[in-house]
Amino acid sequence: MVRNTILVLLAALVLVSVSLAEAQQPGKIPRIGLLISSSSDETVPYIDAFRQSLQELGYVEGKNITLEVRRGGADSDRISELAAELVDLRVDVIVAGGRPALSAATKATSTIPIVMRTATDPVRAGFVPSLAHPGGNITGVTSVTTKLMGKHLELLAEVVPVVKLVAVLSAERDRARFMATNSYKEMEAAARALGVKLQTLSVRDPDMIDNAFVAMNKDGTEALVVTPQALFLQHGERILKHAAKNRLPASISSGYWSRTEDLCPTRQTMPTNSAVLLWMWTRS
Repeated sequence: MVRNTILVLLAALVLVSVSLAEAQQPGKIPRIGLLISSSSDETVPYIDAFRQSLQELGYVEGKNITLEVRRGGADSDRISELAAELVDLRVDVIVAGGRPALSAATKATSTIPIVMRTATDPVRAGFVPSLAHPGGNITGVTSVTTKLMGKHLELLAEVVPVVKLVAVLSAERDRARFMATNSYKEMEAAARALGVKLQTLSVRDPDMIDNAFVAMNKDGTEALVVTPQALFLQHGERILKHAAKNRLPASISSGYWSRTEDLCPTRQTMPTNSAVLLWMWTRS
């Protein structure tokens, strides 16, 4: 659930409470920067839950803290600009949601504490030397999902036993990096074991999402796996509508995509960042 995810994030934020306490000098209100990779309205419930949970920890916006929210979307240059903006504002801590935000924050400052919330393996990505001793100015939480991508295929194979061709949506700017990750290697291994062929489709912008589904129809794609990248998180509902229209079963990585009952009737009970099977082809 959204609230549980934010509470976990706030538990990490407590780890930098010393920095916040030091910032609480007479006449000064600590300033928290919240940098989010997505600019979609889907992030609003997360931001609201973040504010509410801060209040429960004794931090009231406008009273004893200031919250600077910045949402950058899928544009890495824009996210970098926003990270630099937060540094210029001299925030006391930066909460980075998503790998692009974390990457931008780490490049923008080596002194301001950064609290990460990402599904990326921060050690393998080079953000920290180890999870036990991250060192530097980074702390936070991560849900390392290296094995999860292979599970996407295994789940699809369970609900669609005859599937032979599965499309994998990947952001064009991250395609080479994604295909070199252990996550993709796990997916390839699962595909070989299941006798499934992977069809990797690169998407550069929202309009190319439409083109990707045209290509899937043309090639006879039987199922879809969507990688948890900023572009797809921002335009998730667009992807789900295409999948529903084409009666294409899809495995996704973020439960908050679907905000409408007709797209996913179980949305109220979907855990965030879990693989969710959408039985699109059963919908009329």
